Formats: sequence, C-alpha cells, structure tokens
Amino acid sequence: MILRSLLIALLLIMPPAAAQVSDRDQALIAAAGRGDTAAARQLLKQGASLLARDGDGRTALVAAAYGNHVETARLLLEAGASPNVRDTIGRTAFMVAAVRGHTELLRLTLKHGADPHTLNQYGGTALIPAAHYGHVEVVRELLKTPVNINHINRFGWTALIEAVILGDGGSRHTEIVRLLLAHGADAGIADRDGITPLAHARQRGYRDIATLLERAGAR
Repeated sequence: MILRSLLIALLLIMPPAAAQVSDRDQALIAAAGRGDTAAARQLLKQGASLLARDGDGRTALVAAAYGNHVETARLLLEAGASPNVRDTIGRTAFMVAAVRGHTELLRLTLKHGADPHTLNQYGGTALIPAAHYGHVEVVRELLKTPVNINHINRFGWTALIEAVILGDGGSRHTEIVRLLLAHGADAGIADRDGITPLAHARQRGYRDIATLLERAGAR
C-alpha cells in the first residue's frame, strides 16, 4: 500500500514527456510545420533535436510532411532525421506523404530510407490509402518498391478493394486499378464478406473498372 502511494505521488510530480522538450526543440517543430527552412536550419545549428516531439507526437520531419514542405523535409533528412518515426496516430513522414498524395516528398523519404513495409494505424501499407484517395503518381512510386501489393488491412481490404469500394469509379481510380493489376494484384481476393473487387465494381456501376477486372480473369 505504501509502495503504491509512493508510485502515485511520483507520477503526479513527474512532468509529461512534452514538457521535457526545450523551447528550441519546439521552435524547430513549429518552423518545420510552416515550412520555414531558414529558421529550421538555424535552430539545428543551435542544437535543436531531430528526435523531439510535440503534443501530437510529431517530430519536425513529420510536421514538415503534413505541410508538404519538401525543402524543409530535405534539410531535416540530410541532417539525419528518420522517415520511419511515427506520431501518436502511427503515421511516419513517409505514410503522411502517401495518404496526402505528396509525391515528391514520398520519393524523398524513400531515398532516405523510408520503409515501404510500414503499416498505418489501420494495419495497412502506404499503398492502400494511396489507392483509396486516388493518388495515381504516389501509387506509381510505391509500385517501384517491394511493398506487398496484396497486403490485407484490419478491415479485410487490399489496395485493389479500396480503390473500388472507396474510390469514385472515375479516371484516377480506374488508372490505379489498372496499375495494380498490371503489377500483379490478385483480383480474386475478396473482402471479409466474400465479395470480390469485381462484384463491388458491378454493384457500383463502375463499368471501366469492371472491364479491367474481367480482363484480368476476375470473377
């Protein structure tokens, strides 16, 4: 009982992790978030940490990624920032780029060692949300990596399924379906209810996508 009371007291007087971050570190994260490369460079010279995080768990690099500030991200990566550090919701700079369609930033993170096998908070690879949101060029870039094209996330969906059921059936999602099939996506993988990508496409009236799937041998 005494030990428990001491532990509680200790927890109450310990500052939160964010409070351990210096003003200089917070200034670096803020500068990265607004894309102020000159300020970020100066703060790095003054000793600001690339590992520091804000209240949302964002490092300076992740903050730069959310704003698509490529030059600031380049500075941070060349200074040694890791593209594989996650924020509190589980997104790395690489994942942010994929989700938001920031193609140049995605290439930059891959160049500096981003892990294409990284999973997001839904247990999906970067390819899955990129397909979902219709980011054609991001999908092209990801298909150049060893990412698992048939990976299934926690919802039971592959990138191909998401391109169909969460897409709009328009030209962007049709092109993504074409790209995925051309790179070996398995059109026979159904969702948890046993509904295939082709069945989803037909249900939604996505004729062009259905045609692509039929030509790939889907049923």
